[in-house]
Amino acid sequence: MSADAATVRSFVGLNLRQEDLAPGGLGAARQATLDEGLKLLVARDAILHAALLATDGTVLASDDGTSIGQVAPSTTGLTTATQAQKTDAAIVEPATAGALAPLTTSSVLREYLPIIENSRVYAVVAIWRDAAPILAELDTGRVHVVVITLTAALMSALLLLFIFWAAQQRLTRQTHELIETARRDPLTGALNHGTLVGLLGSQVEAARLSGEAIGVAVLDLDNFGLLDATYGHPAGDHVLIEVCRLLGDGLPAGMTWGRYGPDEFLAISASGDALALEPAVQRLRETLANLTLQFDGSERLPVTFSAGICVFPTNGESVTTLLSTTALTLDEAKAGGGDAIRVAEARPQAPGYLKTYGILEGLVIAVDTKDRYTRRHSEDVARYADFLASQLGLDLDTRRAIHTAGLLHDIGKIGIPDAILRKPGRLTEEEYAIVKQHVVLGDAIVRDLPDIALIRAGIRHHHERWDGRGYIDELAAEEIPLIGRILAVGDAFSAMTTTRPYRKALSVEEALKRLEDAAGSQLEARLVEIFVRGIWTAADAPLPGQVASPGPHQALILPDRQVA
Repeated sequence: MSADAATVRSFVGLNLRQEDLAPGGLGAARQATLDEGLKLLVARDAILHAALLATDGTVLASDDGTSIGQVAPSTTGLTTATQAQKTDAAIVEPATAGALAPLTTSSVLREYLPIIENSRVYAVVAIWRDAAPILAELDTGRVHVVVITLTAALMSALLLLFIFWAAQQRLTRQTHELIETARRDPLTGALNHGTLVGLLGSQVEAARLSGEAIGVAVLDLDNFGLLDATYGHPAGDHVLIEVCRLLGDGLPAGMTWGRYGPDEFLAISASGDALALEPAVQRLRETLANLTLQFDGSERLPVTFSAGICVFPTNGESVTTLLSTTALTLDEAKAGGGDAIRVAEARPQAPGYLKTYGILEGLVIAVDTKDRYTRRHSEDVARYADFLASQLGLDLDTRRAIHTAGLLHDIGKIGIPDAILRKPGRLTEEEYAIVKQHVVLGDAIVRDLPDIALIRAGIRHHHERWDGRGYIDELAAEEIPLIGRILAVGDAFSAMTTTRPYRKALSVEEALKRLEDAAGSQLEARLVEIFVRGIWTAADAPLPGQVASPGPHQALILPDRQVA
């Protein structure tokens, strides 16, 4: 339309005079001149028809010369041009185009261009074009726009697909790295404590089905603490890394090994190859005897270890009994001054309650070895839970079981990587998911012990919530065993009143207030009320920082009693 406006301006400038638009001012000569100018305009610009109209629609000049003096049909476009003084254009049908001349086309582009001077419309130039080429061009343009849009959408989709694929690959890689990091000791790269215990459990179950034997050995570096204290952690780290290198090179293929403790290593034979473990440990001892180290001008220092070895099923039929027996055998090796290997002797099977007593004592020691905070926290939870049980009037045998469950409620944390367990900050979702598994692992560790059902319930369910939003089984209200509900109160109070790497301990008053705030949601309201009242009023109320002497009810005696 802008091109037609320029054409009309050129026509007006070359052909039209102001007096032509005055009443009676357009003579025959001027009429012919204007008609001729409109004919040229139509011929040059492929216009169907053109006319010069007065403001009332009278045809003043026309390219065909046949409609002079006639009044053109009134249209909204003509009204817009004459009254609103605006150019108007529209694509219409020929019958409603407002032209006096015949228009041989299916659709028309009609344009009204007012001639204005001093804010007055003197006349209007009307132009009618064939709209078919324009519509075809618009259709082609729409097709191009659609093609371009679809192409851009496809490219965007491919780009997003690539971005999502790359992000998924990165997340998958990071997840694998996180899982692998959780499985390995950060210093040596060897399998860590939790992974070793889990693998030993899997091998024990497989060997139980196949009837084959498994050898288990714990190697403890002699005088490692003294070396570390004298020459510093870099020296100790060097020794640990070197021992791991020798383990990797010296143990037969198929054996599993890793770092079991600060200066301890665990080796597990392949199923059916238990007899090969002792010679392999002996060869490693001889290889290590040839290794000497020097630090900061020291004398040449020997590196030796003591080892305890036991066999499944001869020395034990569960992970806990095997590890406990191996630890006792290791103590025998170290008792003679170290640098020795001892193999556990086959002993008559002890009664179930005696095995349970000794193994549970070993598990408490294992908690202390893994993390001193976990041991202190477990002792506090045992005290608080036992106190609440006494306030509830539970019988002596049940209180013994609750106290033992308090000591062992976090035993599963021996399988949680130290980097997560001791992290001085908020855990990620992935790390928290790993921590939540400690209740399952704890339940699995003690499940093979006799007369243990009540304690297992406490270990597995002490993180359930009264409102059903806890873990690991999402039990709610009285679906949670009473021992789990009691331990949950003691666990929460201990966690709030103990300083951890990521926050300081709360005061007793603030902790009790928060317990009351959690009543009815996290904790059972009745137990919270009894516990809080007891802490404030009972003469024997346990408080943070106290070390209570165990009473007779606190021995590790485990009748399998049922508590509602």
